[in-house]
Amino acid sequence: MNTRELNFAYKIRHALNENADNLPALTVEKLASARKIALSRKRKESGLRALANRVVMAGHAGQFFGGPLSWLGRVSLALPLVVLVLGLTSIYKFEQQQRINETAEIDAAVLSDDLPLSAYLDNGFNAYLAGHGERGE
Repeated sequence: MNTRELNFAYKIRHALNENADNLPALTVEKLASARKIALSRKRKESGLRALANRVVMAGHAGQFFGGPLSWLGRVSLALPLVVLVLGLTSIYKFEQQQRINETAEIDAAVLSDDLPLSAYLDNGFNAYLAGHGERGE
C-alpha cells in the first residue's frame, strides 16, 4: 500500500470507530462473524526464514564471484580502484614537475639577464614575471 491508500484506510477506520456504538445489534453480529471468517482464512506465518548470502550473476560471470576462483573476483573488483589511485598520483606528480620546471626556467632567465636593480623594483616588471610564469611561455 502506498501512503495515500494507507491514509484513506486510517480515515475509514476512524470513522467506523466513531460510529460503532450507533450500529444495530444485528449489524454488529454480522461484522463479528465476518471478522472470524476472515481471520480463519488468513495464512499462518511460517517460522522458516531463508537467507541468501551468495552473489548470483547472470551468464558466465557468476563463476568468478562464487565459484572456486573467488579470489579472481575480489582482485577484479579492487584492480580498477588501484589503477585509479595510481593514475591520479601520476598526474599530480607530473603537474608538480611541470610547475617546478616552469619556475626554474623563469628564475634562470631572470638571473642570466643583465638587468639594473631598478627593474626588480618596478611593479610592471613584477606583473610581467607573474603573467609570464602563469602562461608557461
